Amino acid sequence: KPVHELGWYEEASTPSLDLLSRCNVGKDEAILDVGAGATSLVDALLDQGFTHLIAVDISAVALEHLQSRLRERLGPDKLASVRCIVDDLTRPATVGQLRDIAVWHDRAVLHFLVDEADRQAYLATLKAVVRSGGCVIIAAFAPEGASMCSGLPVRRYDEQDLAEFLGPDFTLLEHFRHLYRTPADEPRPYVYTLFRRV
Repeated sequence: KPVHELGWYEEASTPSLDLLSRCNVGKDEAILDVGAGATSLVDALLDQGFTHLIAVDISAVALEHLQSRLRERLGPDKLASVRCIVDDLTRPATVGQLRDIAVWHDRAVLHFLVDEADRQAYLATLKAVVRSGGCVIIAAFAPEGASMCSGLPVRRYDEQDLAEFLGPDFTLLEHFRHLYRTPADEPRPYVYTLFRRV
């Protein structure tokens, strides 16, 4: 399907951008978008002047769509500010080697990890790469949200569930509910959270 018809597509990443604005990171600090796909968030961050963006997805096809769109819209110079990595967060070959990440951003990845071993692998990767004082933004299906998405089971969270998952090394700074509507106009209740690493 065209990207704008996919169930996760959002034209503007407003909730994520609102939380990112509270992180107070420099324009040259590393922002890691996990499960980036062909996200519009990267476009918005480039437009705001950020120069060290890392987009990670398990799908090479999705990242190719992202790079193609950025190249057409912004040109090759801006594209140099984005590093795309094809990797599996539960068995990372590359992502786990990153360091000094100022912001970890996850919209709709964690809730697909229903196996506890996969959740713990995700958490170990997050802890390995996010710097002290860095921010973690996680958006996941809220407790009243769907139990399946794209034919896959999901694990639903509230802000307390996410705080317990990350553990005492992370302080919850902000949280809110957000009702996302898919391109087919189906409601998807999310919880958005912002944490800072102690």
